[in-house]
Amino acid sequence: MATLGELAVRFGLELRGDPALEVEAVATLQDARPGTLSFLANPKYRRYLAGTAATVVVVDARSAPAAPGATLVAANPYAAYARIAQVLHPVASAVPGCHATAVIDPTARIAATAHVAPLAYVGPGVHVGERAFIGPGCVIGADCVLGEDTRLVARVTLGERVRLGRRVILHPGVVVGGDGFGLAPDTDGWVKVPQVGGVVIGDDCEVGANTTIDRGAIGDTVLEEDVRLDNQIQVGHNVRIGAHTAIAACTGISGSTTIGKRCIIGGMVGFVGHISVADGSIITGLTLVSHSVRERGVYSSGVPMEEASKWRRTVAHLKRLDKLVARVKNLEGGSAAAPDPDADSTPDPVA
Repeated sequence: MATLGELAVRFGLELRGDPALEVEAVATLQDARPGTLSFLANPKYRRYLAGTAATVVVVDARSAPAAPGATLVAANPYAAYARIAQVLHPVASAVPGCHATAVIDPTARIAATAHVAPLAYVGPGVHVGERAFIGPGCVIGADCVLGEDTRLVARVTLGERVRLGRRVILHPGVVVGGDGFGLAPDTDGWVKVPQVGGVVIGDDCEVGANTTIDRGAIGDTVLEEDVRLDNQIQVGHNVRIGAHTAIAACTGISGSTTIGKRCIIGGMVGFVGHISVADGSIITGLTLVSHSVRERGVYSSGVPMEEASKWRRTVAHLKRLDKLVARVKNLEGGSAAAPDPDADSTPDPVA
């Protein structure tokens, strides 16, 4: 529970309304009731603003006059809403201590304010910082470090030599520090390449459910501070992801790829190995990144959905492209331009 006056002062917002009004929860514009706070950030939902029953709505200055009640005016309504929602819906504090069913190696160092839940395993040489939370069924390998206020929600697995910064959140099913896909081809098959590196995850990172981050082959796989990964992402060995980058679900990043700072990566993007992506790049969903991105920009590939019969015609036309190119070359009496060597890069069979 908080008053509008308290929220306005705490987050530096302009309040238009009664500062004594109180809110206790958040809600959508459509489902709001008295005592709740909502927000408008996406213009698609503007039509719900005039009829909302929310006690207060977080909006920008342009939209504020259309609200039926109190408003908290912000330059970035979504970010302001997110900060307020953290106040109204805080994460429950864990009771310090280790559950009787947890298995803890005697050489592990666990802060007195940390929490180790039932059926967790903490291996040798592990260091768990103040107020850290190790949820039920987690497995922490040897020589791992968990920073202050880091939270492993449940069934998280850390391999050996994983270092997590402060306030890191790992959601259920995350695996950090498994072996990378390192194989050397030989005449009689594959030879496994030992993966002797670790993983370093910086402060304020968050990793979604069932995402996997492989240990480095020799050096470390690195996520810099404030990296946000969605669910079911694969991060290969020796990948480096720059600070404040966000990556949506089902993306696959092959080994030794470097993604810059403040990038936004859509869902189901695929990166071949041994390439780099410039700071601030935006890669839209379903894109195949087959070569390095050297300049900041917005990049796309993939084909948007079409009605089935139209799509079949498009595919039929694509299959005739070789004949069309040959015909154009013949008509022009010359050869086609030399291909860009960076336009298509075939990934290594083993990243």
